[in-house]
Amino acid sequence: MNRITVCRGCCCGSVRKVPAFDHDDQVRRLSQVAEVRVTDCLDVCEQANVVIVHPSPAGRLAGGRPVWLGLVNQPDAAEDIAAWIAAGGPGLADPPEILTLHTMASPGRNRARAQARPATP
Repeated sequence: MNRITVCRGCCCGSVRKVPAFDHDDQVRRLSQVAEVRVTDCLDVCEQANVVIVHPSPAGRLAGGRPVWLGLVNQPDAAEDIAAWIAAGGPGLADPPEILTLHTMASPGRNRARAQARPATP
């Protein structure tokens, strides 16, 4: 089974940042297709709302890795994520094209890239 992590920290899930979005409904919809874990701040507030789609065990064996999605604040996004998971999810199926617009690097990758860059004079 796939697992989804949904950020609900300081900005994600905030009615002041995304006032017209039903954050609880997003969790309900995603819970129908995957195990959903709600977590505190993932430290990428500029990308609120953040959702991480983890591969199933079969997807992991096929090379799938967690996919970070940012700016997931439209009602249809939960349906797109659910459709991807129904098709197999990371490692087993390509995400719907619309989700590629939401794909982002994990904060750990961003930090590693920043540390690997030579300092500019």
